[in-house]
Amino acid sequence: MQPDVVLMDINMPKLNGVAATEAILETNPEAKIIILSIHDEEAYVFKTLQSGASGYLLKEMDVDSLVEAISVVAHGGAYVHPKVTGKLIDEFRRMRMEKEQHDMNRPFAAMANIEHQIPYHLLTKRECEVLQLMAEGKSNRAIGDRLYISEKTVKNHVSNILQKMKVQDRTQAVVEAIKSGWVRI
Repeated sequence: MQPDVVLMDINMPKLNGVAATEAILETNPEAKIIILSIHDEEAYVFKTLQSGASGYLLKEMDVDSLVEAISVVAHGGAYVHPKVTGKLIDEFRRMRMEKEQHDMNRPFAAMANIEHQIPYHLLTKRECEVLQLMAEGKSNRAIGDRLYISEKTVKNHVSNILQKMKVQDRTQAVVEAIKSGWVRI
């Protein structure tokens, strides 16, 4: 019998979480793996996600958020701790600015004038608001508090956003939204 979700620490005695993830996925490509860590640096997150993990959680998470993350991954989604999501977005911004500064075909000044476009052709107004707050690194609970809706309603909006954008997780949705100019960063 195969487990539904593997939850493991990034730091283990014989094999670290990244290497263990790669080993598990080599023999069971359908495995859903979540890494639990104290590290919130982008390098750890990138390496973990590149190894094939479906989630990256910080040990500081409360029990309800941990249960939510496991449920999301068990149902085929992905979950990255909101604190880490914000750092990932910052790293993407840094990488984008670095690329723009080195790209001779598109001057940096011209890139700064890209117009913010709201994707009403794809998402509802409320889904656009949720996507913007996701891009700001807000958790479902924080989004619900900000928009005066329940956390369950936020989860439904996030699920709809992922489906409409044809992405697997919140991070992919935010990255695509940034690339498309759908959110302000």
